[in-house]
Amino acid sequence: MWQEFKTFVMRGNVMDMAVGIIIGAAFGKIVSSLVNDVIMPPIGLLLGGVDFSNIYVAVHGQHYPTLAEAKANHVVTIGVGSFLNTIIEFLIIGAAVFLLVKSVNKIMPKPPAPAPAAAKDCPYCKLSVPAAATRCPNCTSQLAAS
Repeated sequence: MWQEFKTFVMRGNVMDMAVGIIIGAAFGKIVSSLVNDVIMPPIGLLLGGVDFSNIYVAVHGQHYPTLAEAKANHVVTIGVGSFLNTIIEFLIIGAAVFLLVKSVNKIMPKPPAPAPAAAKDCPYCKLSVPAAATRCPNCTSQLAAS
C-alpha cells in the first residue's frame, strides 16, 4: 500500500496540482493585501472616509463604531464591508486566472486538425463506403461528391 501511495504522489499530475495549490494560496494572500491595503482605502477616502472593513449591520440594532467592538460585545453582525472586499478579491483573482489561461493558450501549440473521414455511409442502404466513392457498391445508388 505504501508503494502505491508513493507512486500516486510522485505522478506528475499530483505534484503539479500541489504546486498550483501552494502558489494559488500565496497569490490569494497577495490579492487580499492588494484589496484591503491598496484599493479599498482610496475608494473609502473618495466616499467620505469610509472604512469598508467596519461596514456592518447589527442584527439586534445595537451599533458600535467598529466591527471589532461589536464582536467584542457579542453582537450578532452581518459583515457587509468584508463581503464587498471578498467580492473584489474574487474579481481580481478571476481576471488574473483568465489572463493567465488566455496567455498559456496562445503559447500552447494548437491540436492537429482531425483527419478527413476514410469512409461515409450510403444515404440509401446505410452501409459504409469509401469517402471518395461516387456510387455505392452495395445498392449502386449515386452518392453525392464529398
